[in-house]
Amino acid sequence: MPTYAFACRACGNAFDQRHSMAEIPDQVECPECSEPAPRAISNPRLGVGNTTAMKLQDATRATADAPQVVTQLPGRPRKPTPVSRNPLHQKLPRP
Repeated sequence: MPTYAFACRACGNAFDQRHSMAEIPDQVECPECSEPAPRAISNPRLGVGNTTAMKLQDATRATADAPQVVTQLPGRPRKPTPVSRNPLHQKLPRP
C-alpha cells in the first residue's frame, strides 16, 4: 500500500497515511485539529526499504565512490600449470 502525504492548512500539521491505490483520497481529516487536510505533493519514496535488492544497490553505489584497495597479494599461491608428458602433445605447435 502506498503512503500519501497530507498537509493541514488550518494548523500546518504535515502527516502521512497509507491508503490502497483503489481509494486515493483527495483530503482526509487532520489528526490534530479535525479539519480537512488536502493531499500534498511529495517526492517518490523509491529508496525506502530493507530488501536484499536495496542492500545490493547500496553496496554497488558505495564501491563506485570508494573501491576497496588491495593491500597485499592473496595468501595462497596459484597452482602451476600441468605439463603433459604425452609424446604426441610435444608435436603440437607452440603459441
